[in-house]
Amino acid sequence: MGMWFTSESVSPGHPDKMCDQISDGVLDAYLAQDPEARVACETFTTRDYLLVAGEITTQNGVTVNVEQIARRIVRDIGYTSQEIGFDCNKSEVQVKIQEQSADIARGVIGRSQSRKRKIGAGDQGMMFGGATNETEELMPLPIALAHRLARRLTEVRQKRIVDYLRPDGKTQVTVQYENSQPVAIQKIVIAAQHAPWVKLKDLQADLLELVIKPTVPAELLTKKTLYVINGTGRFVTGGPAADSGMTGRKIIVDTYGGYFRHGGGAFSGKDPTKVDRSASYMMRYIAKNIVAAGLADKCEVRVAYAIGQADPIGFDVDTFGTGKLPDCSLAKIARELFPLTPGGIIAHLNLRRPIYQPTAAFGHFGRTDLQDLPWERTDKVAELRSAVKA
Repeated sequence: MGMWFTSESVSPGHPDKMCDQISDGVLDAYLAQDPEARVACETFTTRDYLLVAGEITTQNGVTVNVEQIARRIVRDIGYTSQEIGFDCNKSEVQVKIQEQSADIARGVIGRSQSRKRKIGAGDQGMMFGGATNETEELMPLPIALAHRLARRLTEVRQKRIVDYLRPDGKTQVTVQYENSQPVAIQKIVIAAQHAPWVKLKDLQADLLELVIKPTVPAELLTKKTLYVINGTGRFVTGGPAADSGMTGRKIIVDTYGGYFRHGGGAFSGKDPTKVDRSASYMMRYIAKNIVAAGLADKCEVRVAYAIGQADPIGFDVDTFGTGKLPDCSLAKIARELFPLTPGGIIAHLNLRRPIYQPTAAFGHFGRTDLQDLPWERTDKVAELRSAVKA
């Protein structure tokens, strides 16, 4: 029986993604000077205005020029004038940073502040990670293609392959499945911000030839594939001038496009003591290694924590009937091979480093364009196979 699934991605110039990148840029700046920094940074933007706020605590009084970081990132995205959607030089930028709550800090670093005490979870919550053998990067095909289209749309703009594109944009892909396998693309949707002088028919023709066809495998495109390019007919006003933006509003774009579940916690702007981020990375790492080891075709791994507690209160594996072992057996093996405490996750994945801003656009998982994301490694395959044999 056939079914379909749709996922979306957005360009770096989307207002919410702009905020994610600024929050992670601030995080990286603090981690570069103090790997122990505890950061929870949120960004908000609207027309001609940007606010960076949050709770940040460092061990040695590190200071960071947050406004300068924000303006640089906005400039790099391409917002250099009000006409385009935001002026990186003239728009107002406010910074409201305070120290992390002492109550939260007690849970993370311990009441005695002793380094011997295990790091506790920075909050309660549940986290999910997933992998599937639909693509080489072991990601669901709909989100993988949506990200590829968004990257290509951005490349065409940045390299000025056409000269009328502007930073804001969205992509969306609907994949048709038969017997749980992707067989065709039903629909591709692109919304691309543009200069006022370009004709719609020219933009549509260019994006079909320059963005879609070089990106989407030809064997997945059929005579029935529907293309919707700038469906409203006009997308001149974009970025914060058209819509407000905020950190953490694109969590499904950040993960699996809805194909696997999401616990609800955003990633960007959070240091790795926040299990919303670090545990989600570990769940992806476990799921990816299970699929890469050939132990399942599709795998979702989930975990739950209580604030201040180091050990998870729940952990399990679901292979949707594709596992080579019962799910409970895979879960037991995973618990033995992978650390699940916040401190263990941070150490194993080496997360106290400034590696986060590049993940804040085009997703945190399946990133073949980024070489130093430890949760994307498949270095546990041999150990998993040995444990299964044992």
